[in-house]
Amino acid sequence: MDVKASRRDLIAGGVASLTAVAVASAGKGQEAGTQDKLAPRPPMGWNSWNSFATTITEAQAREIAAIMSDKLLPAGYDIFTVDIQWYEPEASSYTYNAAPKPAMDAYGRMIPAPNRFPSSTGGKGFAPLAKAVHDLGLKFGIHVMRGIPRAAVERNLPVLGTRYRAADIADRNSICSWNPDMYGVSMRHPGGQAYYDSIFRLYADWGVDFVKMDDMSRPYDAHAPEIEAAHKAIQATGRPIILSLSPGETPVIRGDHVRRHAQMWRISDDFWDEWPMLEAQFTRLENWTPYRGPGSWPDADMLPLGRLALGERDTRFTPDEQRTLMTLWAIARSPLIMGGDLRHLDAATLALLTNREVLAVNQASRDNRPHFVEDATRIWSARAEGSADHYLALFNTGKTPREVGLPLRDLGIAGSVSVRDLWAGKAIGRQSERVAVTLPPHGSALYRLS
Repeated sequence: MDVKASRRDLIAGGVASLTAVAVASAGKGQEAGTQDKLAPRPPMGWNSWNSFATTITEAQAREIAAIMSDKLLPAGYDIFTVDIQWYEPEASSYTYNAAPKPAMDAYGRMIPAPNRFPSSTGGKGFAPLAKAVHDLGLKFGIHVMRGIPRAAVERNLPVLGTRYRAADIADRNSICSWNPDMYGVSMRHPGGQAYYDSIFRLYADWGVDFVKMDDMSRPYDAHAPEIEAAHKAIQATGRPIILSLSPGETPVIRGDHVRRHAQMWRISDDFWDEWPMLEAQFTRLENWTPYRGPGSWPDADMLPLGRLALGERDTRFTPDEQRTLMTLWAIARSPLIMGGDLRHLDAATLALLTNREVLAVNQASRDNRPHFVEDATRIWSARAEGSADHYLALFNTGKTPREVGLPLRDLGIAGSVSVRDLWAGKAIGRQSERVAVTLPPHGSALYRLS
């Protein structure tokens, strides 16, 4: 596939030059190692958790990556991520084996389970799969848990490049409440940083571009030394690797710390396709407004759209709620990580994910902020990069239809504006004094005001 050509085609078919800026810039942050250049715009991609849980295999990963390259990469989705327990030979569902027997190397570092990822045999790890993903024009990401494998501690394996062993650096009192795989690493021990350096060196050698690191953001202060250790270890590799911390709720008062050490961090627990969860994300995204910007992206979690849950069902969000989800993630500039099974990607979901003008809001807007006007409504505005234009997102979070609007004076606009409906892709005329629309329950609208 000619990735550059496909992106040129996308830009040529777009409505505004901002779309060209958004798509051409999406994902270029790995060209340099500084914090802001690692992720200058909200990362976009696909993750296996919502649709495969712990079970994805190499064959499935290759199939999904090929579809992603064809269907989503032209719109800017370029990070393909294998989520949790790729090292667990017997992983089977959304639950975790109580006594896991993970695949590890001689230094207590997780490696892909060879029965699920056969190209990893012979010490090759994820390098062959990463190359296949890169050859499709994508970046390769993996999920990892905080800490050191309990199995490595039980075997007391050596820490690479040191005289220490796993039992020396393990903090047996620091355990994940929902996953039995790991002990925390004591960063008071001199071997602690060496262990983190060793695992990220391994990931860099495999060709990993993105690491989603779990059991990190809560309790934040208890895990802060390991957050710092992961950041330092990535820097030591010399490879530009985006670090995404999970799960939330990351405390807003630690915003300055988290944005210095990671490019993405979760603002909630796992987000699924239930309206109360979506409604709660409004407040969280509002609260994180001061910390949003290049290299610093509060993450409202994956997009549970399309086929989910090991193929057992499709998303429970109504069409209006699906559009509200995408509108909120766009105007609040949350990372856009699709979670549904791309093998069952339907036309409506594809259109929702790849609307050029909506993606430009996510990728190329500034001064994104909420407005508080009326109960059962949510309103956000932003400015379009390289333009005097405004974006306006209107939401009805109530149970009945209602008019939602904002006076133009609240945007600093005097006179009338030309209004373009970004979801419909068409101009809807001029409005003066106030932009308003009647929305269905849980519905939304997204406009560009010129």
